[in-house]
Amino acid sequence: MGLIAEITHRCPLQCAYCANPLELVSARDELDTATWQRVIDEAAAIGVLQFHFSGGEPMARKDLPELVAHAARAGLYTNIITSGVLLTDAAMAQLLEAGIDHIQLSFQEAEAGAADVFGGYKGGHARKIEAAARIRGSGLPLTVNFVVHRQNIASLPAMLALAETLQADRIEIAHVQYYGWALRNRDALLPTRDQLDTANALVAAARDRLMGRIAIDYVVPDYYAERPKACMGGWGNRFIHLTPEGRALPCHAAETIPGMEFASVRESDLASIWRNDPAFARFRGTQWMPQPCQVCDRREIDWGGCRCQALALAGDAAAVDPACAKAPGHAIMQAIIAAPVDQPPPLVPRRMKGN
Repeated sequence: MGLIAEITHRCPLQCAYCANPLELVSARDELDTATWQRVIDEAAAIGVLQFHFSGGEPMARKDLPELVAHAARAGLYTNIITSGVLLTDAAMAQLLEAGIDHIQLSFQEAEAGAADVFGGYKGGHARKIEAAARIRGSGLPLTVNFVVHRQNIASLPAMLALAETLQADRIEIAHVQYYGWALRNRDALLPTRDQLDTANALVAAARDRLMGRIAIDYVVPDYYAERPKACMGGWGNRFIHLTPEGRALPCHAAETIPGMEFASVRESDLASIWRNDPAFARFRGTQWMPQPCQVCDRREIDWGGCRCQALALAGDAAAVDPACAKAPGHAIMQAIIAAPVDQPPPLVPRRMKGN
């Protein structure tokens, strides 16, 4: 259905919940413009519908408008997931001329001071507000993303109010998912049960109040789940994720799994990778599943849950996702939420080497 292109790991922000890997790819190792254009053509040829430009901060690449235009000519629905701090008037004009279909704008908080602290970028929140106005003024649909966690979840009502003020068409309230930098900072970010229950009630009320005006997507943390989510719609089922240097992954955190090799679009075409690459086949479908997944009536709903989470918590990517109440490792997850840290440790900001 979609290809998520991390075209760069470069980013002006330093969010401690970033899902990028701890080892970030430098600019000199990124795919060049011509290679990304070839990948776009190959994506269209195998039936990809949506091309999502992500990062890092995708607008850190000067060739982004050129890549968007190429994807638009190929008939792909184009979406940019951005912090908005680089979305100037000139940049907006270039993207509109290129044929961009949609822009998702991320916020760290509803209030400027806290937002700039979480993002590690002074003046960033003000720039986001300006970016939202540019998106709305352009006629494009606006999706506002808020990532919530233990240290900002009390501001959820203000976040919802801000999204209304910005005239968003869609709001995404996403609890931190614990991969990459977020896993490293989990003790400082994981909300308490009371915080989660309050957030659930607030989102439910907002959905009722805004029905027909603003759509709200809500992503909860797996740590309080009884059943796992279908990560990326199932391993190798619906999405291809490309890293800045061109490795093709079934999900953004798949490189954390030891012993697995992932093909690169520098050496292989997308069709071959999608259909024949052993890494995409490894956890695709249901044959690989352990018990009790093999006989579970949800095996083709959640597809066994998240392989990277199984690795992070149970130590085995082929294990039952500990988010599932039936998993042998579910007690690991229960122990984590049963003993929340009274004094969260300092956040470790996302930084590229040398920064």
